[in-house]
This record gives sequence, structure tokens and C-alpha cells, in this order.
Amino acid sequence: MKVTFLGTGTSQGVPIIACDCEVCKSDDPRDKRLRSSVLIETEHTNIVIDTGPDFRQQMLREKVQKVDAIVFTHGHKDHTAGFDDIRGFNWKTKTEMDVYANEEVEVVLKRDFYYAFAENKYPGVPNLYLHVIHNEKFMIRDLEVQPIEVLHYKLPVFGYRIGDFSYITDANYISEEEKIKLRGSKVLVLNALRKTDHISHFTLDQAVALAQEIDADQTYIIHMSHQMGFHEEVDSELPSGINLAYDELQVLVE
Repeated sequence: MKVTFLGTGTSQGVPIIACDCEVCKSDDPRDKRLRSSVLIETEHTNIVIDTGPDFRQQMLREKVQKVDAIVFTHGHKDHTAGFDDIRGFNWKTKTEMDVYANEEVEVVLKRDFYYAFAENKYPGVPNLYLHVIHNEKFMIRDLEVQPIEVLHYKLPVFGYRIGDFSYITDANYISEEEKIKLRGSKVLVLNALRKTDHISHFTLDQAVALAQEIDADQTYIIHMSHQMGFHEEVDSELPSGINLAYDELQVLVE
């Protein structure tokens, strides 16, 4: 399994519009963070987790020619806003896109992209088959996907475990029961917005503590704001086996 980090930034990305801070002005490409998303590729199946506002740019940058399914974590705009651009894959395959989402995301998609669900569709709108999922395993072709329910303040959000890869974005609480699903992961991805407290995201210290508790072989931090600081400086301070992710990073998970 190959995992490509399409984006590792928070809702506004980095740099932020009109911000003059040193991180936003950094020349280090690792400090340029599009909205968080990953591409997971196996021999037979390609899936993308979340289609944020940068989805089109991410697909073009990585020269992605095939996506079999989209899996959503939750309905916030920085994770759904690029959904309309699945049309390129519709045109290429001449078939619908499989989309996996919980009931909250179903409501968001049907509200924001109502034209894709119309009875009499306008030509060229996104063509999809929506699978409404719950907190139980499901299959995408040859991949078994285990949802992991976490809390983003009071909003339930799905993380996912696929084989030995686990992905958690937009969370500040994971129950002991759900943590069990993460144990034994070889690669763990966790969100950490910044170093200081936030109402709905883990801080860096909280993410590091959780990573050490789960004890994956390797943990990567995502969904970072400019307040996290410079990649090079922060990454050098982290314990062994824990690193900041960065856009276009590729990881192999055996």
C-alpha cells in the first residue's frame, strides 16, 4: 500500500491569505500545506480520503489517473468542497464514483451538491453511487475499511484503519474503545493543529502523547496551521518515530 499525503494543512491552508507571519512567508516547501487529504493506492484499488477545496490541484499535481472511491471523514468544507471535481474521473471511466460517507456527510453532500442528486440531472454533473456507512467495517473492492469514531469538539468524525494504516483527522477526543482499533498500526496519522490548546483539535503535545500510547511503528502529524511553526524546527524536536507530515510525502505500508 502506498500512501501519498495530498495535503497536511488545516482549514485555511498554509500560507493563509493576507498573513505576514514568518511561517506563511517561508521558502521551505514543507511549510506549504494544502487542505488535509490522502491518496491510498494498492495494486488494484485507489481511494482518496476527503475532497477539500484543493482536490483538483492535488489530483493534477500528483498526476492521478484513477480513483475508485472517495471516503469522507466529516462534512466540514475543508474536507468536502472539492467534491464537484470528481467529474474528471467520471468522464474518463464512463461510470459513477463510489462514495462512502456517514449520515451527517450525506446531508452535507445532498445540500451542497444537490444537482448531483437531482432526479433530472443537468448533463455533466458529478455521477456517484453513495454508500451510507456506520461505525462498522466495510469493503472497497479488495480493501477492508474499519471506521474509527472520534470527536471534533462535539461532532462525531470518522477516522479509518485500512490494513496497518490508520488515519485520524479533526479530533480532540478518542474513546478507549475506539483506541483499541488503532493498536497494532504500523503507520498512524494524527491531527495536531498547533502547540497551544484548541477547542476541537489535538495540540502537538496531546497528539504525541496519544501516538506514544498507541505505539505505532511510525506516526505522522497532519492538519497543521501556521501556528504550528516551521516544519524543520518542530520536526527536529519530536520523539523518535513521530514526524510532521508534509505535502507530497509518500509512505509505503507493508
